[in-house]
Amino acid sequence: MKKQWLALSIAALVSAPSYAWQAPQELSDAQLAQLFEQVQKLQQRVEELEQQLADATVAEEEQQATSTTAVASTTTPVAQNATQTTAVAPRQAAQTSPLAKRVAQLEDDIAAAENAPIRIGGAVRAQYVWEDYNTANKDRGGDLDFDLVRIDYSGTIGDVVLSAQYRWFQYMDAVQHAWVGYNFTDQWQGQIGITKVPFGMTPYNSNSYFFSSNFYVGLEDDHDAGVKLLYRDDDWDFDIAFFKNDEQGGVDGFVSQREDRYAYDALGVRLAGEGLYDTPTLAVAEANSFAARVARKYQWGHEQSFEFGLSGQYGDMNDGTQNVGERSAWAAHGVYSVDRWTFMGQVSHYDYAMDMANDGIVVGAYAFYDTIPSQATLYTANIAYSLPVQWGPVTNLTFYNDYSWMTNKRGGSEDTIMNVLGMAVTAGGLYTYFDLVTAKNQPFVGGSMMGDADETKTRFNINIGYYF
Repeated sequence: MKKQWLALSIAALVSAPSYAWQAPQELSDAQLAQLFEQVQKLQQRVEELEQQLADATVAEEEQQATSTTAVASTTTPVAQNATQTTAVAPRQAAQTSPLAKRVAQLEDDIAAAENAPIRIGGAVRAQYVWEDYNTANKDRGGDLDFDLVRIDYSGTIGDVVLSAQYRWFQYMDAVQHAWVGYNFTDQWQGQIGITKVPFGMTPYNSNSYFFSSNFYVGLEDDHDAGVKLLYRDDDWDFDIAFFKNDEQGGVDGFVSQREDRYAYDALGVRLAGEGLYDTPTLAVAEANSFAARVARKYQWGHEQSFEFGLSGQYGDMNDGTQNVGERSAWAAHGVYSVDRWTFMGQVSHYDYAMDMANDGIVVGAYAFYDTIPSQATLYTANIAYSLPVQWGPVTNLTFYNDYSWMTNKRGGSEDTIMNVLGMAVTAGGLYTYFDLVTAKNQPFVGGSMMGDADETKTRFNINIGYYF
């Protein structure tokens, strides 16, 4: 049955990463829940259309039979040959009757349902923020602000896959990703464009709205301009990629503000005497980078799974005229799931080997600059528990704790720590994060990755998003 094929095919896309080729790196928990609801609605619609088609087909056959019988009853045995010829006319007329047109329309509707065009979706988000390190904000009892509007494109035309996302914030707008791909086989896919850098745990090394500290040094959910080849099966994930430059075209890209971007990239060298948040005097950018990731997956029944993986990156740093250094990074990660529990752990290390003396590397995102040490090691440890519920529109609660520790910094500055205790609530198209963040030397929590603070600060954050 067509409907059975359709349901099984889409269900496979939702549940099996090895077949989720439409946008393997863009499915958050909220989007997965929403996609599952859409699959159910689509399956129900196909069933309704097929039932209508069956009813209409029976009615058409009965109409044709009635017309044939009516003609036959007005003929004599002598005119039998003429009767057979004449009986063709009612059947031909039936093909252009309103009933036949309705049958044809139903067939077209089923075909359209089974071959959906490019899907346009997106999100609208707002958030409440309370900060103990911001006296004015604390005295007001926090602030409620607009977060973003975003638009997503995903789907397939012919054999070519499309995935793109653009975001508008209060203070900037930026592309998150934009690539086209081709499925060479059921396991192999190629991508070209602004595509995700394969590194560490995917899709995210975190459960919370704030990601992990890896994000703030460019090692989580980063997207650059290049080509990538992916392999997926039940046991293995393999990615290898070449990136010509970052998503803005490198150091001389045609953009007005290089710090207006979704994910952190190296944008300059922090020279002596410059402040942590200053625009860099010496601008640089990533160039001609290679990245690879491999992960081995194990599945024990329907309730236990484990993944272990290794990742690596290597590339040049260019000042627009020549290469002025090199960058490298590696990571090892593991993810274990049992029943409703998920445990995640990762160790990663990066190193910028620059040709000139420096006080760190300038990175930028979300319309501001920050400074990171030119070398550091990061550790993450996360735990999450997913609880299905039926409380009106609320269908799931996810409780989590994400911990990040950044240490062994070149230059000897204080460690960066961040702990996020939170809960995510799924309610139809709404996906809401409730996060209590305790951090030291952490961006967006009153600090910098190169800060020297020895006390922790606290931020309470509620991010409310409607995903469609």
